[in-house]
Amino acid sequence: MSLFKARDWWSTVLGEKEEFDQGCLCLADVDNSGNGQDKIIVGSFMGYLRIFNPHPVKTGDGTQAEDLLLEVHLRDPILQVEVGKFVSGTEMLHLAILHSRKLCVYSVSGTLGNVEHGNQYQIKLMYEHNLQRTACNMTYGPFGGVKGRDLICIQSIDGMLMVFEQESYAFGRFLPGSLLPGPLAYSSRTDSFITVSSCRQVESYKYQVLAFATDADKRQETEQQKLGSGKRLVVDWTLNIGEQALDICIVSFNQLASSVFVLGERNFFCLKDNGQIRFMKKLDCNPSCFLPYCSVSEGTINTLIGNHNNMLRIYQDVTLKWSTQLPHVPVAVKVGSLHDLKGVIVTLSDDGHLQCSYLGTDPSLFQAPKVESRELNYEDLDIEFKELQKTIKDVNRTQGVWPMTEREDDLTVSALVSPNFDSVSQATDVEVGAELVPSVTVKVTLQSRLALQKAKLSVYVQPPLVLTCDQFTFECLAPEMNRTVAFSVYLKGSYLPSDLEGNAVVSYSKPTGVPRIIQCKFRLPLKLICSPGQPSKSASHKLTIDTNKPPVSLLSLFPGFANQSDDDQVNVMGFCFLGGSRVTLLASKTSQRYRIQSEQFEDLWLVTNELILRLQEYFEKQGIRDFACSFSGSMPLQEYFELIDHHFELRMNGEKLEELLSERAVQFRAIQRRLLTRFKDKTPAPLQHLDTLLDGTYKQVMALADAIEENQGHLFQSFTRLTSATHLVILLISLWQKLSADQFAILEAAFLPLQQDAQELGWEETVDAAISHLLKTCLSKSSKEQALNLSSLLSIPKDTSRLKKHITLLCDRLAKGGRLCLSTDAAVPQTMVMPGGCTTIPESDLEERSGEQESTGLFTNHKHLLADTPTPEVSPLHGVSE
Repeated sequence: MSLFKARDWWSTVLGEKEEFDQGCLCLADVDNSGNGQDKIIVGSFMGYLRIFNPHPVKTGDGTQAEDLLLEVHLRDPILQVEVGKFVSGTEMLHLAILHSRKLCVYSVSGTLGNVEHGNQYQIKLMYEHNLQRTACNMTYGPFGGVKGRDLICIQSIDGMLMVFEQESYAFGRFLPGSLLPGPLAYSSRTDSFITVSSCRQVESYKYQVLAFATDADKRQETEQQKLGSGKRLVVDWTLNIGEQALDICIVSFNQLASSVFVLGERNFFCLKDNGQIRFMKKLDCNPSCFLPYCSVSEGTINTLIGNHNNMLRIYQDVTLKWSTQLPHVPVAVKVGSLHDLKGVIVTLSDDGHLQCSYLGTDPSLFQAPKVESRELNYEDLDIEFKELQKTIKDVNRTQGVWPMTEREDDLTVSALVSPNFDSVSQATDVEVGAELVPSVTVKVTLQSRLALQKAKLSVYVQPPLVLTCDQFTFECLAPEMNRTVAFSVYLKGSYLPSDLEGNAVVSYSKPTGVPRIIQCKFRLPLKLICSPGQPSKSASHKLTIDTNKPPVSLLSLFPGFANQSDDDQVNVMGFCFLGGSRVTLLASKTSQRYRIQSEQFEDLWLVTNELILRLQEYFEKQGIRDFACSFSGSMPLQEYFELIDHHFELRMNGEKLEELLSERAVQFRAIQRRLLTRFKDKTPAPLQHLDTLLDGTYKQVMALADAIEENQGHLFQSFTRLTSATHLVILLISLWQKLSADQFAILEAAFLPLQQDAQELGWEETVDAAISHLLKTCLSKSSKEQALNLSSLLSIPKDTSRLKKHITLLCDRLAKGGRLCLSTDAAVPQTMVMPGGCTTIPESDLEERSGEQESTGLFTNHKHLLADTPTPEVSPLHGVSE
């Protein structure tokens, strides 16, 4: 135990002859600055509200003029101040002030000052509630398990609890047998209010019980309560502590349990959620305030307790760990983060002494001696500097700036895909219309250099491809030994996956306990999802890929799909996917072009990507390194936009179905309550067709649930098709503009930010935000566009028109010379780089319409993309011709 005084970091005296109590002090980031720094909010019984942000020049300084952010006289006495999410529609913090007959909620905001005196702060009244009864104290929290907002409960002098759901009054309930109000706290874990009654008992009331109890129209019990109608306010649990309580605090440092701390007049209690005593401590002097906080030791809780002997003591459970002296008797104590200093103890006395202090053992009168000045020998310093430079160079030459990593990893992972199908297909419960769905075996080998424990292998493939087993656990991996696992992959759904690439990820811990992750990617064969088919003569969607090398025989590129008997007809090949769609691939005999055509736009992706990959592998084997592909046709944005609209339509349909289901569920529960009341009534009453209404509502709920499930299935398929089309559009843009690998990665991150979309966060709003950021930064035209603020809140848009116009504008900027980058130089206007003019980012509907008309000439709806280009010479095969 230390008897040193608390180290004064900052202090001030508030007003003259003002009075304060335990509810008058609060610490929070009330102006929503987001820097993690708390502000000190103090209210007095004289009606003054003050907000401080201490910035002492040196430790122990008093208040400066810029430390007081705001001082307002609210006229009515301030009983309590709290900060929480009290305004609907936003999760920003607001200030709630409790007066004797009024509850006011303010927003605190600051504006930048033009001089060095600091910012200007002001408060704005959001709403207020006039109270019918005199208030005593209040508490707040997510009553009933609500998310993203806080409700307020006020206790009146005559023992009535008044609950306010932000801007509206919810209900009021009298506590049974209440004579004098006591401290009030809310436990979010048990969703209950805890107080100490005038009978010196700790009482807990469930919020649900309060909500469904009889309205507090009068103080006495009504005849309906006496008859026992089930609406009587019943206490959840009680505990007799034998003394009046000064304060109650609920602490939950983990999700497993929470503790109820009660500060009595002579004792300190810690209770469990169910009211059982966890421990208690008898105090040797009268306490004045307390504050539980997290302990460095697991399973223990530290508590600050101030007393009337000007002492502040710290207990670890029941053990006294520290004691320090204060210059005043604290009536309120808080701990916060002020001016980048964490754990500052803020205390307030009843006469207005506000002090920020920290615990220490250094004497307050200690002063560091002055350092004797001496002349510097610059020649010796130069010699020492050169020696240090030589040492640093030697270390960098041998080890480098960062520690050298091991040449050999602790674990090596490799994947091998079988070239042949399984003799017995492992495909079960498939939804594909084909008679036989093949499966292929993939083997993953793990080779450990050290002894590893509990390594976990997870394998992922793109749906609707599924695995026979996707999780493997290795309890022990011996050094220099191989462990191989095998699993099969097959197509389950009737639509196509967006990619044939799989990923095997191994998570393990090194012998030192450091967690590590290593992954290995593998590529599945194209024949797993399609088979050779007859080429199609006509198709709605066509693409042409240009190359800089002579054409290659399709038989050598796709040997597994060659079913032609005539070697002369090697420039046409058909692919029949298991889902039923067909794709035709044509190669020109004279020109260096390849055409891919299909009835569905998204079906072109897999064959186009497979063609480019196999061409690159073919020329790499030939020793040719300068092979390149290009695309010179019009961008198929109209076909892409149709898929976006279909996906968005399914999302909106799902949202409407969920709203209908919520309404029917509310109706169903209301009918159930009415029926339950009828069944419990002692005197039988006719049901008045409530049973028929209940049955009809139940059928509607089931039908809506089935419709939502069906819509989710369609939405998942639509998102997979949209992902395939997005891959294709990204590929065409990169071939069109000859983007580098870094630029291609930026474009892919902007268009494919999600593995799976949902109602809360969907593809449309995420991609729109990413593209808008690119248009604002690296693809911007002027400083006006760079200063355009983008909304940080992602929400589902009303339609897809803005997204489609931004995609069109992105292609327009790339066509006029814009380049993608993430460096800080990207914000430099590109007016001098880009030939011609660039359309600005539309800021209104009028600008968007004009921008759309300007870009119509460049991005038109071309179903046949070879109409304006020379046609490759292709020999007809079974009626297939150009």
